Amino acid sequence: MPTYLNTSLIVLHQLPETPETLWLRLLGRGGTRSRAIDELEALSSNHPFKSAALKLLYNLSRNLQALPKRTQEESKFIMRLAPLYEQDREKAIQQEEAIGLQQGEANLLLRLLNRRFSQLPSHITETIQKLTVEQLEDLGEALLDFKSQADLINWLNQA
Repeated sequence: MPTYLNTSLIVLHQLPETPETLWLRLLGRGGTRSRAIDELEALSSNHPFKSAALKLLYNLSRNLQALPKRTQEESKFIMRLAPLYEQDREKAIQQEEAIGLQQGEANLLLRLLNRRFSQLPSHITETIQKLTVEQLEDLGEALLDFKSQADLINWLNQA
């Protein structure tokens, strides 16, 4: 028989509790699933696995919600995941808002600077686009005192 046709069973509750087995243990039942959700919840919000796993688990919970009959365990699973998913979505929205704010401020400053000093060199434009919101606000105030493009370059070198 070809090796790609070989199959085996994985007993989820017997898997070691390691980060590598977390996804499989989330598909388990009872205490195995509960401990895996605790582990997922304990991951830092920046952990790449956390957001991806929550999206997939949210889809699973939506499919479970669509079932006409759910077990009590499935209902608990759905209820347990809902706040985790909401926290993850809220964090993503806040990050997107921060990015939008930074880009908006950078675009406004670039328009003002281009109007004041004509077309800026691309390296200056790129530098300004990488500034934080606080730095962009400081640049907006300093812009009022700039007499030449050299003042802008000096300010950027000090930032």
